[in-house]
Amino acid sequence: MDTKNIIIVGVGGQGTLLASKIMGRVFMDEGFDVKVSEVHGMSQRGGSVVTYVRYGDSVASAVVDKGEADMIISFEKLESARWLPYLKKDGVLITNLQEIDPMPVIMGKAVYPSGILETLAGMGVKTVGVDASQLAEEAGNVRAANLILLGVASRFIDLPENVWLTAIRATVPPKTIEVNLTAFAKGRACAE
Repeated sequence: MDTKNIIIVGVGGQGTLLASKIMGRVFMDEGFDVKVSEVHGMSQRGGSVVTYVRYGDSVASAVVDKGEADMIISFEKLESARWLPYLKKDGVLITNLQEIDPMPVIMGKAVYPSGILETLAGMGVKTVGVDASQLAEEAGNVRAANLILLGVASRFIDLPENVWLTAIRATVPPKTIEVNLTAFAKGRACAE
C-alpha cells in the first residue's frame, strides 16, 4: 500500500494531539507502518498546532510536504485555509466550523476572514464542514469535538469501525470513554 498522509491542525488546547494518538494507534493496530510527528509551536498561547500522521507498508519520514496530504482535519476554520497548500488535488478537508480569533484579531489589527468555506468550495476543494463543537456539547462534553472530527474522518478511511472504537477505549482517560465514544458515533453519523 502506498503511504497515506493526514495532517491534523488546530489551536493549542483543542485535542489535536489526542486525535493523532488515536489515529496512529488505529493504523498500528491494523498492521501499518506509522509515523506521527507533532509540532507544538506556541500551542499554550493559542497558537497553531500541527500533527502529521503517515501510514502505509513502509513509511520513511514523518513529515508531509506541500501537495501531499490525502486529508486535512482542521479543528478551526482559519487553520483550514492556512494548511490548504498541503492538500492533494483530490484530497479531502474536514473542518470544524469553530472560529478562534488569532492574536492580530484579538489586538484589533486584523479582522477574522469571512467566507473561508465558500472560498475553498469555489476553488474546488472537497470540504466537509461540521459544527463539531455543537455536536460534542450534545454528546456530553464540548471538549470532545476532536472525536467528532475523527468520526467524520473515519468515513473516508477504509477501516472497520470497531478498530476505531478499540483505539479510543485504549487511548482516552477511562472516565471519558463513554462521552468520547458517543462523540465519535455522532461524527460518523453526520458524515453518512
